[in-house]
Amino acid sequence: MVGRHATGRRRAALTALGALALTAAVPSAASAGPPPAPGPLPTAAQTLGADRAPAELLRALGRDLGLTADQASARLVNEAEAGTRAGRLRTTLGGHFAGAWVSGTTSAQLTVATTDAAQVAAIRAQGAEATVVKRTLADLNAVKERLDAAARRVRTPDTPVWYVDVPANQVVVQATDRQAAAAFVQAAGMKAGDVGVRVSADRPRVLADLVGGEAYYIDDKARCSIGFSVTKGQEQGFASAGHCGKPGASTAGADKSAQGEFKASAFPGKDMSWVAVNDTWTATPDVKGEAEQKVQVAGSVQGLVGTSVCRSGSTTGWHCGTIEQHDASVSYAEGTVDGLTQTTVCAEPGDSGGPFVSGTQAQGMTSGGSGDCTNGGTTFFQPVNPVLQEFGLTLKTAENRSTLPAPADEAAADGWRSGRVYEAGSTVVHGGTRYTCLQNHQAQTAWSPEGTPALWQRAA
Repeated sequence: MVGRHATGRRRAALTALGALALTAAVPSAASAGPPPAPGPLPTAAQTLGADRAPAELLRALGRDLGLTADQASARLVNEAEAGTRAGRLRTTLGGHFAGAWVSGTTSAQLTVATTDAAQVAAIRAQGAEATVVKRTLADLNAVKERLDAAARRVRTPDTPVWYVDVPANQVVVQATDRQAAAAFVQAAGMKAGDVGVRVSADRPRVLADLVGGEAYYIDDKARCSIGFSVTKGQEQGFASAGHCGKPGASTAGADKSAQGEFKASAFPGKDMSWVAVNDTWTATPDVKGEAEQKVQVAGSVQGLVGTSVCRSGSTTGWHCGTIEQHDASVSYAEGTVDGLTQTTVCAEPGDSGGPFVSGTQAQGMTSGGSGDCTNGGTTFFQPVNPVLQEFGLTLKTAENRSTLPAPADEAAADGWRSGRVYEAGSTVVHGGTRYTCLQNHQAQTAWSPEGTPALWQRAA
């Protein structure tokens, strides 16, 4: 977010916020003239912008993941294509699907798990490695839901994290010792063998900072980092972490000028919020990278486990790592938060609320973690798509161009509509044809089903 009448000094300070502030300006059909002739459909990498990654993003991936520029570029393309193939296989495998992940220096290997050995050939036909496991993804999610329910009844200070480990085909409880893990599992009405245990002294904490410095301030006390620029009707604002402020709390920019107020916030349980800003602030299409460089964000397609991801924050700047788990539950001192994504990216107090991106795709806002950016650590983020859905927000994105005519939203309840958040496996009707969603994302005008095989597949 930048102030319209900001001075040069103020603009530089605001850039340091690490905000994802994006503009969406797709010309209307009335002003755009005759539609262009349809061309070949874009690949997944082209749809998600992975084939044109900014140089600063490639440099950061090289620094934090030990990659050459060519390897970093290849990795982003491979991850984009893998997400689409995994989505297609999820549809093909149905109830036997047990998850998917990427691996290797350039994420060249996609592995898809199934509980049915007869489906191995179908997986390999999509260029993926197949692994046959005992439990479906639905089975694993059901086990985690029992732990989630137990955490609402009992305190979990010594079992601060639990999640579905897709590659290991098990639910894992992170605990300070095995006795604590056993007690938690028993409280959930399960046996010790139902989950795996990871013993660690780490205790994740939320990453708000009460000492001040830069970024945005809450009631002249706490400091957090701007996440993603959003709109709601005519209001502009940004999404951030819920623990940064409560509804009605006022915010100020890095230079302490008046900025806005929290319109909605949820913490614990979830870690999400959005701030509406006053009319001196305007959204831009940037996330701060290194050395005042910027990365433009084009959408919110969720990355697979193993995908590279980078974070921007007002304390430690720009750092990268990989996605380890989705749907992790974390027990902070203030309460448990469900549905977080676990990463190998480091973070420190004051980075809370800042954006995570995978290539040019928004992933989420920094919630909390353990460790630091000197010795390394683990950081969790609140996925952005649930925030957009929960608060009725629209992510502002850099302009997406399409060779297809601008589509019309469908009026029917199951019709495709731009601005809606769709999850993998959901179906819509568009142009009289039913489509199945392949990857979690918020729909954009340029991403209608018939033109984005990276995100949608004709339903059988």
